[in-house]
Amino acid sequence: MAMPGRSGWLVVLAAFFGAMVSFGSLLVYTFGTFLKPLSAEFGWSRQAISTAFGCAAITVAICSPVLGHLLDRYGPRRVILPCMAIFGTGIASLGFLTPNLFHLYGTFVVLGAVGNGTTQMGYSRAVSTWFDDRRGLALSLVMAGVGIGSMVLPLLSQWVINKEGWRTAYFVLGALVFLFGIPLTTLFVHERTHEASAVEPVRAGATVAEAVRSLPFWVLIGMLFLSSISVNGSITHLSSLLTDRGVTSSGAALTASVLGLCSFLGRLMTGYFLDRFFGPRVSLCLLLAAAGGILLLATAGSVMPGLVAAALIGLGLGGEADVTPYLLTRYFGLRSFSTLYGFTWTAYAFAGAIGPVIMGNAFDATGSYTSLLTILAVVTLVAAASMLLLPSYPVRSSIIQK
Repeated sequence: MAMPGRSGWLVVLAAFFGAMVSFGSLLVYTFGTFLKPLSAEFGWSRQAISTAFGCAAITVAICSPVLGHLLDRYGPRRVILPCMAIFGTGIASLGFLTPNLFHLYGTFVVLGAVGNGTTQMGYSRAVSTWFDDRRGLALSLVMAGVGIGSMVLPLLSQWVINKEGWRTAYFVLGALVFLFGIPLTTLFVHERTHEASAVEPVRAGATVAEAVRSLPFWVLIGMLFLSSISVNGSITHLSSLLTDRGVTSSGAALTASVLGLCSFLGRLMTGYFLDRFFGPRVSLCLLLAAAGGILLLATAGSVMPGLVAAALIGLGLGGEADVTPYLLTRYFGLRSFSTLYGFTWTAYAFAGAIGPVIMGNAFDATGSYTSLLTILAVVTLVAAASMLLLPSYPVRSSIIQK
């Protein structure tokens, strides 16, 4: 049986760099870096600024099934490229923010509307058509782009903020989208056609109606919702939490980068294990690591426990959104993959909108994150336990090539 060859790995490489500067890495992981500069500049509360993240997440939730349908119908490239152009322009435009809070909210709504067209959701369909028995590794390499972005971009943002100010930092981040995302996607990202001996026929698998009537679909929805509240809430307030407890801004940025590094390593490990072990069990172990990291973060009062907590959360990131596309292809095939992925992103994004806001509200009300983080650790444990409910993969006769 033929292997995917050079073309398949070029698709993965382009997807890696696209995911590195996508909504899921560039906006999510740098958000906390801008929290204090924006508050100092305009006098906005942390809850008010966090609401902007919530606006983007809610818009992602609403728009993801629509983007997924477009991906299934028109293919990845025709959806990713316009989304990337709007996203990069929107990020750069934040450098022109005014004191009107609704200027911030409006921009984040636009970013959310196109956000998932720039993320692994856009790239996973193309990658999955090239691989079967190495699909876990291929998808994990795409997710590793998010890990690299989450490691590098917070440090880069903090360095530019310190040198040139937060407005210039937004200009630089926007430029990165046009430098890394758009050219490689244009050149290399495409599905493998049936005529080229595709791994699995693109139209094989469950319909949307069949999938939403199944147990695995709703278990994945529930797991994503619970883990997203906890992980996104923790990540977006990580820098502010640590600096509140006496850690320097550089130390907090280092912690965010360690989270990104461990996220990168965790995603590579996730792909390796998914190709060798039952996916839900892999997800269970990773979510347990994330729960431990969140619990440690609740009491972290210096750099070292903050680094350990960030490392555990980073390693555990593969247990939620990163395992989802792999499990969707195994349970439901490729026929409606992007549409179903869009629905799972709706759950993930709605929860992602809740997490940062309740974290900001908890701090504004009590001056501390400790109690809420302890609760969120328990919530993540529940998400981990839900993986025990997933059945064996169905046997599909449509796979024609390894």
